[in-house]
Amino acid sequence: MRVLKFGGTSVANAENINKVVTIVEQQSVATGPIVVVLSALGGITDELIAAAQLAAAGDHSYSDKLSDIEQRHFLCVKTLIPVDRQSSVLSLVRKKCNEIQDICNGVFLLKELSARIKDIVVSYGEILSSHIFSARLKVSGIENEWKDTRELIRTDSTFGGAGIDFSVTHDQVSDYFTSSTVPVVVVPGFIAADKNGNTTTLGRGGSDFTASVLGAALKASAIEIWTDVSGMMTADPRLVANARIIDQLSYREAMELSHFGAKVIYPPTMQPVMSLGIPVMIKNTFSPDDEGTVIHDDLPKGENIIRGISSVSNLSLLSLEGSGMVGIPGFSKRLFETLSAEKINVIFITQSSSEHSICVGVDAGSASRAKEVTDETFSYEINIRKVEKLKIEDEVSIVALVGDSMKSHPGISGKMFGALGRNGINVRAIAQGSSERNISAVVATRDVKKAVNVLHEEFFETTYKQANVFISGVGNVGGKLLGQLQKQFDYLREHLRLHVRVTGIANSRKMYLNDDGVDLSQWKALLQNGQDMTIDEMFASIVQKNLRNSIFVDVTADNKLAKEYAQLLSKSISVVACNKVACSSSLEYYKKLKHLAREYNAKFLFETNVGAGLPVIGTLNDLLRSGDGINKMDAVLSGTLNFVFNNYTGEKSFASVVKQAQDEGYTEPDPRLDLSGVDVVRKILILAREAGFDLEMSDIENVSFLPESCMQGSVSDFYEEMEKHESHFRKLVAGAVVRNNKMKFVASFETGK
Repeated sequence: MRVLKFGGTSVANAENINKVVTIVEQQSVATGPIVVVLSALGGITDELIAAAQLAAAGDHSYSDKLSDIEQRHFLCVKTLIPVDRQSSVLSLVRKKCNEIQDICNGVFLLKELSARIKDIVVSYGEILSSHIFSARLKVSGIENEWKDTRELIRTDSTFGGAGIDFSVTHDQVSDYFTSSTVPVVVVPGFIAADKNGNTTTLGRGGSDFTASVLGAALKASAIEIWTDVSGMMTADPRLVANARIIDQLSYREAMELSHFGAKVIYPPTMQPVMSLGIPVMIKNTFSPDDEGTVIHDDLPKGENIIRGISSVSNLSLLSLEGSGMVGIPGFSKRLFETLSAEKINVIFITQSSSEHSICVGVDAGSASRAKEVTDETFSYEINIRKVEKLKIEDEVSIVALVGDSMKSHPGISGKMFGALGRNGINVRAIAQGSSERNISAVVATRDVKKAVNVLHEEFFETTYKQANVFISGVGNVGGKLLGQLQKQFDYLREHLRLHVRVTGIANSRKMYLNDDGVDLSQWKALLQNGQDMTIDEMFASIVQKNLRNSIFVDVTADNKLAKEYAQLLSKSISVVACNKVACSSSLEYYKKLKHLAREYNAKFLFETNVGAGLPVIGTLNDLLRSGDGINKMDAVLSGTLNFVFNNYTGEKSFASVVKQAQDEGYTEPDPRLDLSGVDVVRKILILAREAGFDLEMSDIENVSFLPESCMQGSVSDFYEEMEKHESHFRKLVAGAVVRNNKMKFVASFETGK
């Protein structure tokens, strides 16, 4: 016998119910007798609760909501059942809906909604859906019997989340199924009854639990949980685009993943079947041919060390600290007893080895009550200043790695925290059980998506890493960079295993940001229609997006932009600068940027500052790392001046050669920066700093070959003034020719000068 459970999305409407009918029909033919456990129609449980709460609040609109619930079930019946067979089913639906109405009328009069009455109200969702489904099976000629789960599953009287009496339940299930001869039994999930016959419920997700309890009592060959996804996934697909189905899991791994946010299966589902070794399968109602996930303990060796990554949000971190706790037994006991008495569930626990502090994670909605009762419990110790008042840290989440094999593989936690650290994700607290099946870290809620993606990339996406690139400056050079990236996407992915995604572009007027990546085939149009550009807003957006492996590329010569790099580096966002503004600014700012890059595990790269992208700076860094010191440098550092001196022979005017260099894109926008030697000063300063010398620009002597008057006025004045000094430039060339030399502008550095 097999037990099949279908969730709310699987029976959300008539179309979906027909898909379930097809699955049940195929299963009953292929595998023999089956039990079908049904949830309420999608959303009905919430609607029933809302109606009861409105009634308790004295709001007459509860009747309208109940009417809507009735009409939805009527529509379902009329769509699924032929007209000549609808009467009895519609009568049953009307009868049950009248019962709900009567109960809510009483709630309205009393202005009170107890947990017991609430269980009765919500039980009708499963009762209605399962009756309708049973009738639909009969229309298809599938012999079946509807059985009330309240006659099968015995619980205690904890309404809203009752505990099961497995001994009585097994006897009742055995008695019924021993006498039953029908091939299909349809039962409502989620509901049960106590020894007095009062309706109870098994908690949200309880239909999974119903299937598991029945499967264990029947020693079923398998339990199938049919839902709207094709199995449990390596991570939440709403957070991780590349999450994939896990084909096999152990019971304990599935419980860990379910506890830490994977909502595909209700965590207690595994408990009744673990000792019996009954496999649990997660299947997709809408893709029934998909393999899904099989949960069992007979897993092949050599499978992934990490099975999945989960997260739990909407938490608060509670910290109890004080010197009076050290060496004094019982503090932990008193804290947990206090929280337990208030029914505050502790999700996460960690304690310092010094016993100076205890840290626990609870649902955010319970935090203020937890503080109130804990401060009351420890009021004496607080008054004598042995213990501090309970501290609350809100907007935190837990990210967890799960895998049975972690215990036999060292380095997993190091890899986990290294990946988080490189992306600037601060870990607030850590917990790892002695079973080493789970490593949990508390992070800020704003970092959850980034953290889960970073870890998924580290442990599952072995094929490539993703880089999220923001590019400011899309003129001549920046535009060429975008074109080059577009051409090389496939190459980078295949050969460097790097998926580069341009997630933002900007010029001095507009910016366009897109988390899914900018379509580089139409970036100009997208940018033109983007939002107005301000440096503060752009940087704030980049920080707020908090994407993993973020890189900001500055392809401008904007002083204001370069002065704000610290904002990004301090958020672990790497900066690549093609201009020399930042690295040739004050020594204090240069050192600050280098320090921030080290402190926050970001890259600050500027290889194109000197040498046109040749690995000059990288080689210099390697020399220093290997223990060498730099004594002397001589360098021709200006491509512009090289072009000018190589092409100026005296046949054409010096001004016309400079103009040619500007037209061909060799010069800075203002060519005087090149010809005056200022650009060379910046470059030799950067090289000297990278060689380990603390220099300011004012420490560098610049011997200019330009007449002083050429530096006055506008760029057009500059060209006119150079024409006036043509004889000066001819003398320079003639002097070089006489000595059989070439004209070069050389930067020299020696013994720190």
